Amino acid sequence: MARFDRYMLSQLLVLFGFFSLILVLVYWINRAVSLFDAILGDGQSALVFVELTLLTLPGIIRIVIPLAGFAAAVYVTNRLSSESELTVVQATGYSPLRLARPVVVFGLFVAALGLVLTHILVPMSTERLKDREAELSRNMTARLLTPGEFTTPGSGTTFYIRDITPEGELRDIFLSDSRDPAATLTYTAGSAYLVRTEFGPQLVMLDGLVQRLDRASERLTTSTFKDFAYDIGALIPAEDGRRRSYDELTTGALLTATPAVLDEVRRSPADLRALVHERSAEAALGLVGPLLGFAALMVGGFSRFGLGRQMLLAVMLVVIVKVLESIGTKAARSDPTLWPMLYLHILAGLAMAASCLAWAIRPRRVRKAVPA
Repeated sequence: MARFDRYMLSQLLVLFGFFSLILVLVYWINRAVSLFDAILGDGQSALVFVELTLLTLPGIIRIVIPLAGFAAAVYVTNRLSSESELTVVQATGYSPLRLARPVVVFGLFVAALGLVLTHILVPMSTERLKDREAELSRNMTARLLTPGEFTTPGSGTTFYIRDITPEGELRDIFLSDSRDPAATLTYTAGSAYLVRTEFGPQLVMLDGLVQRLDRASERLTTSTFKDFAYDIGALIPAEDGRRRSYDELTTGALLTATPAVLDEVRRSPADLRALVHERSAEAALGLVGPLLGFAALMVGGFSRFGLGRQMLLAVMLVVIVKVLESIGTKAARSDPTLWPMLYLHILAGLAMAASCLAWAIRPRRVRKAVPA
């Protein structure tokens, strides 16, 4: 590559890293805030919170990198133009089409990164994330230890605790068990501990009262106890194995899906092929975004008043591309045989970028001086 190409490419990569970091942090913090209350409020540790939020990062990066590529191309092109570097290079014989070469290389890099994310990393992280969420949903502690709320961990059971001390002591326990058609059992205790044994989790209640209501005779009997162990493992019925969704499968698994996998994800081979095309088209935005940003700013040439109108044009072109992407995705998801529609926005974006570059390299008419 020519020296100017390497210089411009290095600028694009630096700004791409900067914008990617900013956008990822914004998206990640927004996601982390929504998970914070749900995870820590269910009694999970901070490590679980960190693990789940990190598993969302590949999906966030996949969304961010086309935007970061577009922003980097616009910023670098605007800076090179405002400092007259593009004007000097064009004076040496570089046309706008020739200047687009480092942008194309940069766009191919962003698209390759998007391909790795959409086809491999995002499905793997999504599968792991859903596995962990399913595991947490089966966790007794997450189901039961919610202070100040009545919870129903299983059919016919109601559980309440007023507070949990830092030492793990449960205060003011209420447990109603009406699973037996013949009688309803109600347990109350001033304190309790959750103990894990080889036979499963046990709730050890201290200084409490058990009430038994016989439904046939409507007779209520009560008994006090100093300590009482209750098997809470029986409160939640065993759950069936989790079915994977098709967005959890890598592209290799989609292309080689067996009848068992098709039955598990409940999708047809045409649906899986359409998803592969959808992922590829999404990654290709990494090439279209930078090209649109660069080509739109090359329209009109150098101006002492800046490139505000060209920036607005670039944003408008990106909006058009995103609208076409939405239309194509909706059509392909309703009918997998329409998968070519998934590339509609890519072809349109490349055509608009080519049109802008063709407009930029057109011969300009020089106005003749008017004789005095």
